Amino acid sequence: MSNLQRVAIKQDNADGAVRIIFAHGAGAGLQSDFMQYFALGLALKGFDVVRFNFPYWQKFMDTGVRRPPNPMAELEHCMRTVAQQFDDNKPLYLMGKSMGARVAFRLADALNAKAAIALGFPFHPVGKPEKLRLNDLHNACRQNLILQGTRDSFGRPEEVEGYPLPANVRVNWIEHGDHSFEPTKRSGLAREQLWQLAIEHITHLEF
Repeated sequence: MSNLQRVAIKQDNADGAVRIIFAHGAGAGLQSDFMQYFALGLALKGFDVVRFNFPYWQKFMDTGVRRPPNPMAELEHCMRTVAQQFDDNKPLYLMGKSMGARVAFRLADALNAKAAIALGFPFHPVGKPEKLRLNDLHNACRQNLILQGTRDSFGRPEEVEGYPLPANVRVNWIEHGDHSFEPTKRSGLAREQLWQLAIEHITHLEF
């Protein structure tokens, strides 16, 4: 990949009519339970889903030594390079978990995506509500989607409702979910139930 090292790429349902390029969050790569569940769940709904490791995570996989995420410019370069490996002109969505969602929203225009989708958007760092990342949300897509858990410490409902979000950003709340849509034991729900609900939100929205 030009000036970045090789990264792993996994494609599910290559015959799908619509492609989703799916970027992971800061703390787990393409093989995490979360990433696999969403990729396979959306593939079963007919999407062509492509997930990949950002360079810093690939290095961790290769060496066993943890390191911080790459700078945003390198994360964008990696996702752009993955997307540009496909030249079949399928309709494209960019999707990401947390940090990956920031990259997806920032790249949507450059990659001519139909929409950007966030699975838990990190509106601010935990415990720093004044450090907002709303600038990342601006793009020219007709409609973008943020799926956010009601217990998400990166942006709770009472906070997000007060933000001046772009008109083309829709926020759908996942009741009982945290930043990874994990429910409390008290809710009586399994995480897979919330994950499947999130998949339904994605498949039933008109972009």
